[in-house]
Amino acid sequence: MNHNNFILSPLSRILEDLTIATAGIYGIETYPLCEYLMQSSFLRMTGAQEQKMKCICWELATNDYEYRYERFRKNPVGECSSYKEKTIVYKDLIGQIQKFDENFDVGTLLNNSRILQETRSDIINIFTDTNISMWAYNSFTEFTNDRTWLKKEHFGSKANLFESSLQNHYQKMYHHRNRCAHNALSYQQNIPTLRTLSVDDYKYDNYFIRFALLILIDKIFIDLYAKYLEVSEVRI
Repeated sequence: MNHNNFILSPLSRILEDLTIATAGIYGIETYPLCEYLMQSSFLRMTGAQEQKMKCICWELATNDYEYRYERFRKNPVGECSSYKEKTIVYKDLIGQIQKFDENFDVGTLLNNSRILQETRSDIINIFTDTNISMWAYNSFTEFTNDRTWLKKEHFGSKANLFESSLQNHYQKMYHHRNRCAHNALSYQQNIPTLRTLSVDDYKYDNYFIRFALLILIDKIFIDLYAKYLEVSEVRI
């Protein structure tokens, strides 16, 4: 049994489940559900993506014993939650594809314009006219109107999964992931200070941006893994 179907399945389905689950909830008294449901879906997505990274490593190791020794014995990755660990898996996939196709160029494979457009469209199409976009109206509006934080040149290079600007956004998301996963807010005052609110970057403390980053990463890895299956002739 392999994990190919799971690896190739889009994480955006988790968000579709969220909007379906909340479709029948109405009334002002439902607003407090927003943070709880958004956080829950966010953790489901980060957890699923971490499992995908591990599954990709496992599948590569199943077909390449040298890689198995390198990645599972000599230099193992951890939970695959940090940017550094995801970049390791990203480079691993590129390296494995190049073993079958030495002329492979990740920049040629990845259609950054398409990935960017699909990432934005996924978020907008999933949440438009839903309870979630109503509950988090300001955050959703900021996401739909701001096209500056994510551009096609920000990701998918030969050397890096993300360029520096997106790495900064990822670190903010990773920090929030850790706070949620370890329930750090249970002993902290869950209210931002005025100084925090005054910082321009505070507008990026936004679940829709977090969701978009996770979907963006997912699309990149799906395209790369599909290419790996193609060149290695591994059956799904």
